[in-house]
Amino acid sequence: MRRFNRLITAALCSTICSAMLVPAAYAQTAESSDDSGDEPIIVTATLRAMDVQDIPLAVTAVAPEALERQGVNDIKNLASISPSINIQSSQTETQGTSIKIRGVGTTGNNTGLESSVGVFIDGVYQSRPGVALGDLVDIERLEILRGPQGTLFGRNTSAGALNVSTKRPSLSTTEGFVNASYGNYDFMNLQGGVSLPVVQDVAGVRLSGTWRKRDGYLKSPTGAESNDRDRYMLRGQLYIEPNADVSIRLLADYAKTDEQCCEAVIVRETELAPFSAFHGLASDGVDQSGLSALKNLSINGGPYKNGSKQWGTSAELKWDLGGAKLTSVTAYRKFDSSSTTVGGFTANDTYTVGNGAPTSRVGILPSGDHIKTFTQELRLQGTAVNDHVDWLVGGFYSSEKIRADQTMTLNADFQKTGSAFNFANAAGVNPLFALTALGNAGVPVNANGNYAENRFLQDASSYSVFTHNVISFTDKLSLTLGARYVNETKDASFNQLAGTTGAGASACQASVNGVLTGGVPAPLRAGMIGINCFPFATSVALTAPAAVGGGLASAKLPLPRVWAQEFKDDEITYTAQLGYKANEDLLLYAGYSHGFKSGGFNLDPQSATLQNSGAILAGLATGTIVAPVYADPSFKSEKVNQIEVGVKATLFGAIKANLALFDMKMSDFQVLEFTGVQFLTFNVNSARSTGAELELFGKLSDNISANVSATYANARYPSNCADGVAVAARPSTLRLCGQDLTNAPRFAGVVGMTYNGPLNDSGWNLLVNGNVNYSDSRTTRTIDTDTNGLPVPLAQQENYFKMNARIGLTTPDDRYTFELWGTNLTNEITRGITANTPLRGGAGTRSLIGFVEEPRMYGMTVRAKF
Repeated sequence: MRRFNRLITAALCSTICSAMLVPAAYAQTAESSDDSGDEPIIVTATLRAMDVQDIPLAVTAVAPEALERQGVNDIKNLASISPSINIQSSQTETQGTSIKIRGVGTTGNNTGLESSVGVFIDGVYQSRPGVALGDLVDIERLEILRGPQGTLFGRNTSAGALNVSTKRPSLSTTEGFVNASYGNYDFMNLQGGVSLPVVQDVAGVRLSGTWRKRDGYLKSPTGAESNDRDRYMLRGQLYIEPNADVSIRLLADYAKTDEQCCEAVIVRETELAPFSAFHGLASDGVDQSGLSALKNLSINGGPYKNGSKQWGTSAELKWDLGGAKLTSVTAYRKFDSSSTTVGGFTANDTYTVGNGAPTSRVGILPSGDHIKTFTQELRLQGTAVNDHVDWLVGGFYSSEKIRADQTMTLNADFQKTGSAFNFANAAGVNPLFALTALGNAGVPVNANGNYAENRFLQDASSYSVFTHNVISFTDKLSLTLGARYVNETKDASFNQLAGTTGAGASACQASVNGVLTGGVPAPLRAGMIGINCFPFATSVALTAPAAVGGGLASAKLPLPRVWAQEFKDDEITYTAQLGYKANEDLLLYAGYSHGFKSGGFNLDPQSATLQNSGAILAGLATGTIVAPVYADPSFKSEKVNQIEVGVKATLFGAIKANLALFDMKMSDFQVLEFTGVQFLTFNVNSARSTGAELELFGKLSDNISANVSATYANARYPSNCADGVAVAARPSTLRLCGQDLTNAPRFAGVVGMTYNGPLNDSGWNLLVNGNVNYSDSRTTRTIDTDTNGLPVPLAQQENYFKMNARIGLTTPDDRYTFELWGTNLTNEITRGITANTPLRGGAGTRSLIGFVEEPRMYGMTVRAKF
């Protein structure tokens, strides 16, 4: 197999050499062997069909051909086409996916956080990145809009937006396609679509779908796999044009995933591993770790399952009223996900999340998100003052209902694992078990089987009114002015459906009793509560002993408690761009934009816990009553101000050259940190991204096209980023100040070349495409500095090159194409996210996990169209 890997790599690398060693994506909306190279690239980034070279914004237009050539099946791999974008996933793709543009974005794994980069498919807002991870099939174009887009696009686009348009039905001809692929890791992919006119030139339907399956590329010594693919999607459309003034488009889609995802490699093992036997563990649970495990893609844990089902409908009406054009987009979407994880990334029987594993508690609820979203947008646009003013006004409304269920069962090795990797031998054998006897009449309590069913509910509504106007003073000089008023309301609550209670059954209750009555030695109290009361599996109904006043234990110790709260905010976002079209081939522009991303709630059991437990306990000892102070589960809205200056030029009649300089200043920047025990969400006073983007693309000859894209982005937390932050968040924020933003390389680039033309006089067509993308080193953690003030090892992913190539032959009748392809041909093994291994070591001794990006993939594709 390794020899075959080397052969296929060599063969495809020679493809790049044959393409003159200038690889990259060709991001144009159309290409054929007889293109002249000066065709306009039409996009709808301003909700108007315009040539991308005439828009005073930084926009990348990506054709479906470019997606196919770089093996981009979904939005996660868009970095191989545009260096300004980065998309990563952690423990679950449905919940833990984050999108960043220009180094700016929101870290995932908490449903309460919304993305800084909005995703819109056929004009419909996708409420979370995980909802938008469906396969890209039957696509007309994809637009990457960089920088704040809050004036025109519905919600949460403070860093940018992805605007995806699928192909409409044809009203006059029958057409269709079928693609079939096979590759390594037993990769199989079927795609197909057909468009049929129902009433000639009046109505047509289009059906398309895709099925993708692949083995996991991460494997454990027991043969368990992770990061596989098993998903399908179906889409249907009806398009009607009853007359020249009216069009109606109805869409419906359904998608399902059932995958083993997403395990992580233990890239650093804790120095406390030798103490596992001391505490009665059969093994330390980690057979594969370190850089060798990363290179060999070796994992240790049990099954990590992640599935989802979603469906949606939308209706688009366009009506030319004569003096103005009306557009209405109505949509409803339902998304359900589930996840099951076992072992905390190790082979120890530590805990189980969800209900899909043999170690799950019988009858426990599944763990996952359930999201229902309704959106309605109305726009009216036209021209005035002899077409010198192109005006647009509109309104937008959305209603979102979230039910997030988080369920966990503690297993047989939980206390032994927590004792070994947090106490070493400092407190005797398995103190997390032994010391519970101090709160249970001398009988220790085993945490095995302790559980909780946590439920978060959130109802959110948002409405806005907006306007966007282009004023043409002359044929060359124009001013774009836009503004939007946004109003957000969210009602959220945390409650618990069930959980283990009673000192004889709950290790946490016994620990609470022992700590509050003073039985547990003071140096061990924080560890006893922090671990035996693991927040995801702790009941909110635990009580304090009568000796200290009774009542809920969460009023005296930092334990999960129920809460309900409302969040309200409103904002005016705005933009202004001045454009000067010096001639047909040169546009100069400068703009200022103010963007906004809604605040919300941290949907984590620990988000509203007691903050002054020490003062309360000290007061109990002296008879002084101290009022409890609880953490606020909400976080504030994020705002951004951006200055952008750019130039767009056409060189030699065929080469597009676009340069943008930008400076983005964020305030109340939203951050999520996983400590190894809980998820912390907080606002940082400020963050900033400053840099430049260059795009060169076009035709070098009738059959050769090339692309060069480069992004320099200095995305960082300023040294004063902790000014004015909440007291609870200040320790974490201080460690952030001066650090780069997560997954924000200073420099990234993509270069490439494509030959698409005659093979010889036989009529066969040859496609040869090569692509290389480069990334500087980047931090893969939220915070690079540990709580002891020292740098966390392996926080940085080192710089790398990744190479893609494709070679294909098309029959003379243009109906069939046969392709060989490969992605990441040099097999660069890189990490997207690095985090603390749960319950495994503290500052200076932490075990670390790395979520690994795709290794080398290769295969063949056969395409047919009619």
